[in-house]
Amino acid sequence: MSLFNVMNIASTGMGAEAVRLNTTASNIANANSVSSSYEATYKARHPVFAAEMDRASQDQSIGKGVQVLGVVESQRPLQIEYSPGHPMADQNGYIYKPNVNVVEEMADMMSASKAYETNVQVADTTKRIFRRVLQLGQGQ
Repeated sequence: MSLFNVMNIASTGMGAEAVRLNTTASNIANANSVSSSYEATYKARHPVFAAEMDRASQDQSIGKGVQVLGVVESQRPLQIEYSPGHPMADQNGYIYKPNVNVVEEMADMMSASKAYETNVQVADTTKRIFRRVLQLGQGQ
């Protein structure tokens, strides 16, 4: 695996973690929203990642990076609350709240932040190695 592959893997990893951070931030921002219908209620979103592989030979796969396949809505049930006096209540007196667990989202945000930071460190280390190899080529 070349250093160029390492840089590509780190950069696609940073991009993927940025998507995860953005969807997590969106989930947290909408955690306390209220709606008058099930369909209009915000549903938690989560990115789906896949490892991109490059077939170098029949026996060996080399990592190419991280691919974001898309963002999917959570299938967890929404929170339905009977609150007939609420201005957003439907005709039956129910309000609908998102299926966002703020504690889980905060843990996911910390994990994504650390993974992003790790990818930055990998890219920085690779850059230093490139610089050192160039210096060796100059006879220093």
